[in-house]
Amino acid sequence: VQPLSSTPTLDVPPAVIETYRKLAKFNYDCGDYQSARDMLENYLSLFASPPLPDAEGDGDDDDVDDDRRSSGKKDQDQDQQDQKQKQQVGDQSMYYLTKVDTDLLQILWGRLSCEILVENWEGATVALTACKNAIEKLAATNQLSPLEALKQRTWLMHWSLFVKWNTGGSKGLESMVELFFTERYLQAITTVAPHLLRYLTAAVLLVKRRVAKQSDNSRSNNGGLDSRRLLKDLIRTMQHCDYTDPIVEFVDCLCVKFDFDGAQEKLAECRHLLETDFFLCKQTALFVEEARVFVFENYCRIHNKVDLMTLGQKLAMDEQAAERWIVDLIRNANLDAKIDTEERCVVMGTDVRSTYERVIDKTRDLNVRSGTLVQNMTNVLNESRKEKARRARAALEEE
Repeated sequence: VQPLSSTPTLDVPPAVIETYRKLAKFNYDCGDYQSARDMLENYLSLFASPPLPDAEGDGDDDDVDDDRRSSGKKDQDQDQQDQKQKQQVGDQSMYYLTKVDTDLLQILWGRLSCEILVENWEGATVALTACKNAIEKLAATNQLSPLEALKQRTWLMHWSLFVKWNTGGSKGLESMVELFFTERYLQAITTVAPHLLRYLTAAVLLVKRRVAKQSDNSRSNNGGLDSRRLLKDLIRTMQHCDYTDPIVEFVDCLCVKFDFDGAQEKLAECRHLLETDFFLCKQTALFVEEARVFVFENYCRIHNKVDLMTLGQKLAMDEQAAERWIVDLIRNANLDAKIDTEERCVVMGTDVRSTYERVIDKTRDLNVRSGTLVQNMTNVLNESRKEKARRARAALEEE
């Protein structure tokens, strides 16, 4: 099907297109989200320019037909290649839109809303990416003011909760963590939406072990997430956010205060919080399991030998249940630990990081962070010059 934007003339006045958009909005307000979604898809196709399909040859033609049509087929292929070279293909991440403005951004928001309401999570993921790229492109071209861009990013993070917490597996949570830890979105969390720290903290705890396994399996891949960096960035974000709840306080007790008794109390409060939270209620059992592993890792990191009775108290479990749980954990997670049945304790192996690894960890992404700092300073200086110029013009106008 040829895209509408590549059709030479349609003779459709803009008023009709605007009426079509209003009808889509009317269907959305009436609760017919599937019809609204389909209409918005058609509306976006008016401004899209997808690549032309490749020409397909006829495989069942006779030899005589091939000889007769070979010259015409070559001319047709050459014409299609010329059209592809002249065609301006749109951005694939934004439904092949050739350009974007604030009005089309509202259409993309509507598409995202419809995909969420019809529970099409794959389509919602694509729509979320389209909204994100459109916001960044409008902000880069100064079509959105810094304050409006901050507002749009804040809304995007709120809408992403519906998508990421309903996407199957841990991939959705990993992509959410990457999004939230991006500098611009992290700024939105600390300044406008500190309550999102709850979901960021929960997502980090749920994906931490998976990320650690992936980093162990592929040491050469330094572009993805890293479990140590995740916790460090999370703690730094917690220190800049004026927000607290049992989930955040649980991590604070373990990683900052090393208060295991306080962490045990907060973990009990987390269970009630998780069961009543709209996004986290389905993850209650998994979160409690990952939280216990987190307690076990931190407690064993500062102790060479751990008494099973004491560890059971820290994990809110009896001694026998704690022993079975630790055996399963050691077997499944390949931990460097063993259980001494005579002394009734867990003996941890030593895992000392080399100086080289510590230096690499501290200097990773140093060039990127330095470049970001220089860019921020340049933006501040430019704003200062513009402000001085505005004041000078205002002074001249008053004279």
